[in-house]
Amino acid sequence: MAKTLIGPQLRQLRRERGQTQAEMADKLEVSASYINLLENNQRSLSVQLLMRIAEVYAVDWRDLSRDESTRRVADLRNTLRDPVFSGDQPDLQELRGAVDHAPRLVERFLDLHAAYRTALEKILSLAGENTADELLRTSPETVIHDFFRDHGNHFPELERAAEAASPVDFASPEDRFFALRQRLEQRHGVKTRIRKIGDLGDALRYYDESDGTVHLSQALNTANRVFQLAHVLCLVEYPDLLSGIVRRSGLASHPALARLRVELANYFAAALLMPYDAFLHEAEATRYDIDRVGAVFSTSFEQVCQRLTTLQRDGARGVPFFFLRIDKAGNVTKRFNSTSFHLAEYGGSCPVWNIHTAFYTPGVIMPQFVEMPDGARYFTISRTVHRPVFSEETQDRRLTLALGCEAKYAPRLRYASSYNFDDPKLYAPIGLNCNLCPRQACSQRAHQPLLMELPIDENRRGSTRYES
Repeated sequence: MAKTLIGPQLRQLRRERGQTQAEMADKLEVSASYINLLENNQRSLSVQLLMRIAEVYAVDWRDLSRDESTRRVADLRNTLRDPVFSGDQPDLQELRGAVDHAPRLVERFLDLHAAYRTALEKILSLAGENTADELLRTSPETVIHDFFRDHGNHFPELERAAEAASPVDFASPEDRFFALRQRLEQRHGVKTRIRKIGDLGDALRYYDESDGTVHLSQALNTANRVFQLAHVLCLVEYPDLLSGIVRRSGLASHPALARLRVELANYFAAALLMPYDAFLHEAEATRYDIDRVGAVFSTSFEQVCQRLTTLQRDGARGVPFFFLRIDKAGNVTKRFNSTSFHLAEYGGSCPVWNIHTAFYTPGVIMPQFVEMPDGARYFTISRTVHRPVFSEETQDRRLTLALGCEAKYAPRLRYASSYNFDDPKLYAPIGLNCNLCPRQACSQRAHQPLLMELPIDENRRGSTRYES
C-alpha cells in the first residue's frame, strides 16, 4: 500500500475519545512514542495497525486513510486571498502546519469565512428586505455545490454503476432511448410515454411512481429524452446507492436532501451516456473540442461541459475544470467545480468577463484569458445555449455557459491554440463583483467597493463616478 500519513485524523480520534497518547497506545498494543510519531506524521501507518484502529474504535478505515490535507491547504490559500485579509500572507509551511496540527481550528475558520461570504452575498442581493435569519440561511444549492466540490465532483460508485448499466456504446440517441425504455419496462415495470406539451404543463419530465410511468414532454429532443430516462433509471435501479451517498453527506434539511438526490441521479445519467474512459480518451484526443466530443456521444454542449468537470479519477484525470451557467440577468443558475478557485466559487458578476457578452453572439464559443485581483489566472470559454422552446412565452430563453481552468492547462485546449501566451496584454483583469473587487480605474465599475475607499478628487473626473 502507498505511504499513509494520518496524523491529524488520529489525533482527532484520540481527543474525541478523551484519551492520552499512552491510553491509545495501550488500546492498540503499541508504544506511546509510536503514537506520538504517527500523530506528527513522522511515521507512516501499516495496514495491520490501520485495521486495528478501525476495529478498536469502530470507525471506517477509509475515512482514516483519506488524505484531505492537500485540499485543505488549497482551501486556506484561496480563502486568505480574500480582500478582507490584509497584510502579509502565511507561507505554505505555516498553512501545512495549521492543517496538520490544528485541523478542527482550520475547519472552523473555513466555515466562518464561508458563512461570512454567504451573509455578504445575500445582504448584497436582498438589500436588507428580509430578516437576519433569512439572510444568513445557506441555500440548498450552496450546500449541494460544497458537497460536490468536497468530493472533487467525482463519485466512483456512481461511475461503476453507470458502466454496469450502460446500454450500447456509442449508439445513436434513438438506439439508446429504445434500450433504456426497454430496460425500465422489462426489469422494473416502468413504462414510458411521450406526452403533449399541454398535458404536462410546465414540466418536461414527470415520473409517476404509483402508476409506474415516466411521462416525457414533446418539448424535449431525443438526446434530452435519453438523459431523462437515464435519470429515472438511476432512481429505480440504484435507490440504495443513492440513499447511501445521501446518508453519508451529513445534510439535514429536506430541500437539500431532495436536491442532492436529483443531482446525484443527474451525475449517473451523464456517466451512463458518456462512459468515463471513452469520454476522457475522446476529450484528450480532440484537445477538449466540446462539439466533437458531443457528436461522438450524441450529447448536448451543456452535458459535455458538465461531464468534463467530473474527470477526477485517480490515475486517469482530465483537465480540472469549473463550470458556470448564468441567465441574461447575471444570475448563476448552475455551478460545478472540481477545483478550489475563487472564480469558480463566487464569480459570474464581473462585466469584464465575456460570459456576459456571449449573449450578443449566440452559439459562438468565446475564449478569454482572465486574471483575478490576487494574480490567479484562468482560461475560460463562454457560449450560449437554449432551453426547450414550446410556446411563444418560452422563446429566447438563452443561457450562457462558462467552462474554465487554470491558465497553465490552456495549451492542452484547442480553443487556446491561436493565442500568444507571452503577450503581456493577454489577460483581461476581472473580479468577483464590483462590491468586492479592489481594482482601481476599472471603466466597468458599478458600485463603490465595500472593503476599501477609492480616491475621489473633486477637480478630476475619472472613467467612472466612483473614483477620480
